Amino acid sequence: MAVIEVKNLTKRFDSLTALDGVNLEVGQGEVYGFIGPNGAGKTTTIRILLGLLRPTRGTAGIFGKDAWNDAVEIHKRIAYIPGEVNLWPNLTGGEVIDFLARLRGKDRAIDQSYRQELIQRFDLDPSKKCGTYSKGNRQKVALIAAFATEADLYIMDEPTSGLDPLMERVFQECIREIKAAKKTVFLSSHILSEVEQLCDRVSIIRQGKVIETGTLHELRHLTRTVVQVETRQPVQGLEGVGGVHSVESSQSGPPFQYRLQVDTGQIGEVLKHISQYDVAALESRPPTLEDLFMHHYHAGGNDRA
Repeated sequence: MAVIEVKNLTKRFDSLTALDGVNLEVGQGEVYGFIGPNGAGKTTTIRILLGLLRPTRGTAGIFGKDAWNDAVEIHKRIAYIPGEVNLWPNLTGGEVIDFLARLRGKDRAIDQSYRQELIQRFDLDPSKKCGTYSKGNRQKVALIAAFATEADLYIMDEPTSGLDPLMERVFQECIREIKAAKKTVFLSSHILSEVEQLCDRVSIIRQGKVIETGTLHELRHLTRTVVQVETRQPVQGLEGVGGVHSVESSQSGPPFQYRLQVDTGQIGEVLKHISQYDVAALESRPPTLEDLFMHHYHAGGNDRA
C-alpha cells in the first residue's frame, strides 16, 4: 500500500485553478521530491494532504485513509515541517520542542536523548526565547521537534529555508537516517541540489500540473549531456552528427576546443566521430536535476499559488 496516494487532485479558488489533476504515489521508505518554483502548487498540495484544505475534486490519501475525513488519525503518525515557522515569542526553543512533542500524545513521545543530540547537531541554544531567534533558528526548532518524534511519514515544505550550508548538511544527514529506518519523506523544495542528493524519485509541478515523475535516471532522457573536448586536429562535420546541438568552438589551435550538447542516447556516435581527430582531453557530465528543471521552465509562464 502506498503511504501517499493522490488521484486527479484539483483545487480551485474562485476563478484560479491552483491544482489541476495532480497524481502522486509515494511508497513506504521512499524519499520523494516535489519540486517547482514558488507558486507552482506545492504548498497547496501539502495543505490538502494535511487536511487543512478540502479538494475541489479528486482524492488525497495517507496510510490508506482520506486526508480530509481522517485527518486526526493521520496526524498521529506524521511530522510536518513548514518553510515559514512562527513560534510563541515568550517560550524558549526547548519549551516549544517539548510542547509540540506533547501534542502528539504519549504513544508518540519524544526521544529525549535524541532531542539533546539534535540540539547539539543543529547548534541551537534551547534556553533563548523564541522572540529572539533568527529565521534560521526558528527553522531549527521545527526540525528538531519533528526529527526527535517518532513518525511514519515526514511532510516537509521548504524545510531548509533560512538554514546556512552547514546546517543544510546536518538536515541531509537526518533525512538519510530517517530513510535508513524505513520511514517515508515527502520533501517539497525549490533547492534542486538538495532534492538531487536526497530523493529516490521526484515529481516536477508547473502551474498546478505534474509534468514529469520518475527517478533521476529515468528523467535524464529529457535533456542533453554536455560534452567538452580538446583535439589536436580541427573536427569536421560535427554539426551534422545525429544528436548534436549548440556547438561552440575555439577559433585557434591546437588544441582545438569544442563544447556541445548531445542527446543522451547519441553519445556513442558522437564520441566515435570525434575520436578521428586525435582527442587530447574530453569531459562529459550527465544532466543534473537543474538541467531537467530548466528544460521545463526555460519558457517561463505564470505559476499558481
